[in-house]
Amino acid sequence: MKIAFQMDPIMGVDINADSSFRLAEEAQARGHELFFYLPDQLAYQEGRITTRGQDMTVQRVAGTPAILGEMREVDLADFDVIWLRQDPPFDMHYITLSHLLDRLKDDCLVVNDPFWVRNYPEKLLVLDFPDLTPPTVIARDLNTIKDFKERHGDIILKPLYGNGGAGVFRLDANDRNLTSLHELFTGFSREPLIAQKFLPDVSNGDKRVILVDGEPVGAINRVPAAGETRSNMHVGGRPEKIGLTERDLEICAAIGPLLKEKGQVFVGIDVIGDYLTEINVTSPTGIQELERFDGVNIAEKIWLAIEGRVAARG
Repeated sequence: MKIAFQMDPIMGVDINADSSFRLAEEAQARGHELFFYLPDQLAYQEGRITTRGQDMTVQRVAGTPAILGEMREVDLADFDVIWLRQDPPFDMHYITLSHLLDRLKDDCLVVNDPFWVRNYPEKLLVLDFPDLTPPTVIARDLNTIKDFKERHGDIILKPLYGNGGAGVFRLDANDRNLTSLHELFTGFSREPLIAQKFLPDVSNGDKRVILVDGEPVGAINRVPAAGETRSNMHVGGRPEKIGLTERDLEICAAIGPLLKEKGQVFVGIDVIGDYLTEINVTSPTGIQELERFDGVNIAEKIWLAIEGRVAARG
């Protein structure tokens, strides 16, 4: 197959951690042809969705993860699979690109399905499963957030469309910074904020469970660094080997069918204790860590699911 990756600069990836690199590496091993382009190169031109990019050969060489060909323009309808893999922020740029990619739905398979990525961003899809999630409020109004904090005492406050742990604050019962943080966030963004009741179990780790076509294939535990509330690996969280609990499987059983139905082939959910906190569909990570811990080829499972979907399309 001809595979195009819409992602951030390939030369900057960590070959031992980046999930997009691992997906490309496995695709190449399976005989597929790879093409790389940056999100800013995507365009609509008189009825066609085009991009400027480069043929790509990946290699597990630190500092030189890929060999790239000459820059050329291509019609993306000529490809079999397009990976939507650039990192958030989930802003109007990201949303616009999802609309352009959605126009290819009759010509090729876009993973994850951009229509539902657009409608199911990380911190909003969980609202469909209130029995699985901690108490949550999404609001821009300060008084609404203050009332929520008064009810629950110890809360986590973060940007609704943030990623990688950026801008995440814990506000305990004695904290006096809510108003200042609200002023800070609303001063540079028109988006609402999201607050959730703080879960003490986060000290034991924030579990990333990976689902492939709606089925759980394993998990890693991300333990916060000393003095940190956030467990994201971007901010120093430490990955550890961990298994799936009965509660994890219950959560996956509840959300898996919807994810599969809506074309969300590669998904990473976040579970703290017994609670689902996020469903990551934009650019989930964790493949390489899970493969090392469990000795399972997760990238192969993802490609088997994709190849099956392409075959079913005829």
